[in-house]
Amino acid sequence: MKNKLLDFLSSHLTENRNALFDRVLQNRTKYLTVVLEDIFQPHNASAVLRTCDCFGVQDVHIIENRNEYKVNRDVAMGSTKWLSITKYSKKEDNTRLALQQLKQQGYRIVATTPHNCDVGLYDFDVSLGKTALVFGTELTGVSNVVKEEADEFLRIPMYGFTESFNISVSAALVLQHLAHEIRNKKVAWKLSEDEMNEVKLQWIKASVKSAALIESEFYKR
Repeated sequence: MKNKLLDFLSSHLTENRNALFDRVLQNRTKYLTVVLEDIFQPHNASAVLRTCDCFGVQDVHIIENRNEYKVNRDVAMGSTKWLSITKYSKKEDNTRLALQQLKQQGYRIVATTPHNCDVGLYDFDVSLGKTALVFGTELTGVSNVVKEEADEFLRIPMYGFTESFNISVSAALVLQHLAHEIRNKKVAWKLSEDEMNEVKLQWIKASVKSAALIESEFYKR
């Protein structure tokens, strides 16, 4: 049924738009995912989303314990439309819930921090399994809960006086390197056919005018 719905909605796209979606899907991945914990500056939050889209990372997990995650649309440049975003904001301990759910999905939890270092960015072995990269708040970094739940800690090499990068810069540096690495190692980083269909359906619904009415028409047939 879902595949038939996809075919029906795809018929409402131009040939060029369909081809673009299919081409971008070939470079989309869930092998890497990004987790953002309590980010409170809208331009940083938005820049990370834009970076995820640019490097083909489909899933972003947003933890809201104290700070609501706000998007600056001028910075995000529409990237939210193309990402699969999961928010955790309804529990007392959203961080632990999010990380434990990701572990159940087979992800290793990798906390990015300059203070704990299991491995430097350029020595990180991305072929060891699916990776959830956790970025913390602008002021204090990842929380103690993240440190407790983390399987590994990742550090970006730095050579100056300042002890850390801005979070949006950190995400860009890490994803640029690891997105390159997964495409050059023998890992199953691409989406499955079912995942591609699911994401394409999401994209069509987000970009076709009156998509809900068109979908309703499909189910009446």
